[in-house]
Amino acid sequence: MSTARQGAPGAVRTCPHCRAAILESASVCPACRHHLRFDPGAAERAIPSAVPLRVEGTVRHPAVGGAWEYSVMLSIKNERGEEVSRQVVGVGALGPAEKRTFTLAVEVFEPPDAKGPAKGR
Repeated sequence: MSTARQGAPGAVRTCPHCRAAILESASVCPACRHHLRFDPGAAERAIPSAVPLRVEGTVRHPAVGGAWEYSVMLSIKNERGEEVSRQVVGVGALGPAEKRTFTLAVEVFEPPDAKGPAKGR
């Protein structure tokens, strides 16, 4: 018997530790990695079934010149190209000779009882 909540797929709740919006089905918060409830299989389910998108890039400031400010924006669009979410994920500044590396990953989690085509991949 699973102790995981059986909500609607995509249902959202707030992590009590970091206040991030997370999936209701999560036993471990993907943002702060705190455990949210006793669940013997939580560590297994915290590993994504697939990572269909992962992009990494580095921004380097030259050794001369003034500071650069940056905003990290995330936009999600549906199949019709309509924006369903837009958020500023982080902001900051780069001084001369500093660099920042940014990684975007889309992790997919499949429920343990799923019988869809991705099961077993």
